[in-house]
Amino acid sequence: MRFPLRAVAALAATAALVTGCSSGDDWSQPHPEPTAVGTLGGGFVPSPSLAPEATATPRPGSWDGVHPSEDYRVVLLTTGDDRPTRALVTAVEKWGEEEHVDLRTVVADNPHDFIPSITEAMEMRPDLIVSAGNDLIDPLAMVTPNHLSQPFLVVGAELAEPTGNVTAVDWSGASFRGEGLGASSAYDPASFTAERCAAAIRAGVAAVLNDLTGIVIWLDKV
Repeated sequence: MRFPLRAVAALAATAALVTGCSSGDDWSQPHPEPTAVGTLGGGFVPSPSLAPEATATPRPGSWDGVHPSEDYRVVLLTTGDDRPTRALVTAVEKWGEEEHVDLRTVVADNPHDFIPSITEAMEMRPDLIVSAGNDLIDPLAMVTPNHLSQPFLVVGAELAEPTGNVTAVDWSGASFRGEGLGASSAYDPASFTAERCAAAIRAGVAAVLNDLTGIVIWLDKV
């Protein structure tokens, strides 16, 4: 389900969020804190107390035993129609169906929509916002430090200086970090395979559900 973007300026939208405006949908009802169902396998991270912005290279499949609890509320925030973004969106949607997640989508159609769409997603008060699309990286870097109680998961890219509420899943063929740096020399759209994108959403959610946040999960092997 796609929600219409609010026709507001970026600063006005952010101010509205701070004052506690609600989206008014049924997600405004009381909701239990999400929990991890199952446990991480050995070798997911080298230490349960990784430093902020650390990179962990988990053993392939070490995330397979972790699932979200019932009624996990997720907003997929996305922009772009390039092949890598489409592959990521497909993987998130398939994961949502398989895990019976309450998944909703906010699409930013153009650059003017980026920050308002992030605000719209936050106003829905989901358990997690999943971002797919390189053009959202710089807007996320602007917004996320001011809303530390909202967890974010970036798949197929990462923020250059993430705060503790932003977790990323990346690999050599992705590794977009924004801040005017563009794509890395190793960027490879063909690396966004269905298998790797599926692993990205599952490994990222497993990390978030286990409070391993503010780090980069590196998936060169899946």
